[in-house]
Amino acid sequence: MTVTRQDFEDAIAAYWGAKELQREQSAIKAAVGAGTAGAVRGGKHFDAIAVLLSKFFLDAGYPPESIRVTKSQGLELPGYYRPQKQWDLVVVHKNVLVAAFELKALGGPSYGNNYNNRVEEALGSAVDLRRAALAELYPKEKPWLGYFFIMQDGEGSRRPVKTAKGALPADEIWHNTSYQDRFGIFCERLMGEQLYDAACYVTSSAENPKPIELVESLDWRHFSAAINARLTYLKDLDIPG
Repeated sequence: MTVTRQDFEDAIAAYWGAKELQREQSAIKAAVGAGTAGAVRGGKHFDAIAVLLSKFFLDAGYPPESIRVTKSQGLELPGYYRPQKQWDLVVVHKNVLVAAFELKALGGPSYGNNYNNRVEEALGSAVDLRRAALAELYPKEKPWLGYFFIMQDGEGSRRPVKTAKGALPADEIWHNTSYQDRFGIFCERLMGEQLYDAACYVTSSAENPKPIELVESLDWRHFSAAINARLTYLKDLDIPG
């Protein structure tokens, strides 16, 4: 049951299918908020991605009870600056945090509204857990963190965005960049600072769900290789055993 490239592309397509279904259901129930808020609140659109990532650990011999993908299973992990934080996929086996994943997305039409929120969420989650590990809240092996991000592909996310004239100038790397460009830079810097052990960044859309990988080091091939490297490392330590 090896995870394939086709599995990855199918999961991305399923993500968009789930979002559209939720949007329709929310409209029927008159529960949808402004913009795409109703689709985001449903929480089910990442199910296919969570299942896809779970396959790596099932294939490696981890029992299903070690792989947590729903709130009822307990997705909270200890933090340092706060008691706990809920991750999107957690693998814990014999008190070892095998892996924890953040699964996030940014959609239009107003990309700027949530761009900074996504950046701050990713930073806060990683810094909090890394500091908790230093405080020895994670026994045995060093935690492994993965970040999976989908940017909606569209005119608004491809168009260059101006940087404001602030009190001090922004880093030149951000000048004349789109939101797609900016998130690629952000994910590369997350990896460069070792806040996450692996990151996968793709753009896609409901109209054309086939994922576009703008940055080679952040593509699915590198992401899956990093997961497999973690599994090999723990296997040599007799985990899962």
